[in-house]
Amino acid sequence: MHRTAPRLARILACAAVPVMLVASGCSSDSDGKPKAEKSQKSEKTDKAGSSGGAALATPESEKKPAVAPVKFTKLPEACRSLKPKTIEKLVPSTKAKAGTPGRSTDLLTRGSCSWNGLDDNGVKGSQYRWLDVSFLRFESDAALGTSGKQRAQEAYTKEVAKNRATTGAKNVKAAPSAGVGEEATALSYQLRKTGEDFSYVTIVTRTDNILITLTYNGTGYAGAKPPAVADLLKDAVPAVKETVTSVTAANK
Repeated sequence: MHRTAPRLARILACAAVPVMLVASGCSSDSDGKPKAEKSQKSEKTDKAGSSGGAALATPESEKKPAVAPVKFTKLPEACRSLKPKTIEKLVPSTKAKAGTPGRSTDLLTRGSCSWNGLDDNGVKGSQYRWLDVSFLRFESDAALGTSGKQRAQEAYTKEVAKNRATTGAKNVKAAPSAGVGEEATALSYQLRKTGEDFSYVTIVTRTDNILITLTYNGTGYAGAKPPAVADLLKDAVPAVKETVTSVTAANK
């Protein structure tokens, strides 16, 4: 009995060794490092990686392309963009020399004015004239990365195309108008309305971020012939130059 007890103790001690080794193996990785230590290092690495990624990220506001500020921040008063003597010449016997302003909800970006009059020459007939000038100002759009000048250029192209496609217009002609703004196109055509033949001239011009459209038309009554397109154009060009000058004056 006494000899058996020590032998049994030795057997149990040897049997315990593999159990401890297994337990030790379960608490460490194949590289021999304890899980707790490796977990701490992994956490540090993750944090470092996260902070590094944040440092490399570019703020969304910096990704947007910068756009140039607009040159013109104001529009002239449309009804004062032409000189009184110019109105008298282009629209004899005008009903309202001060002009009739167009409706606008934002005078900083849109404005217009018109004049009309009938010059009655009795038995020689009468001449009717109508004149209109409109202004559109474009702001730079940071969200789209488009400057006010670029937006005005796009609007200029569309306005020229729209006038070319005037419904019912005949003998439509378009040509660049030199010396008017930064770019300009003069369009002319004939149009029959209210039972009369009208002659039309429209000059579309752009000065930086502002688009200007001047339309001048007329017809003859009581046997009088409608005006020649060439004569209307001859008077319209100096007039639209005045409107371009008024833009510069309004922004001084």
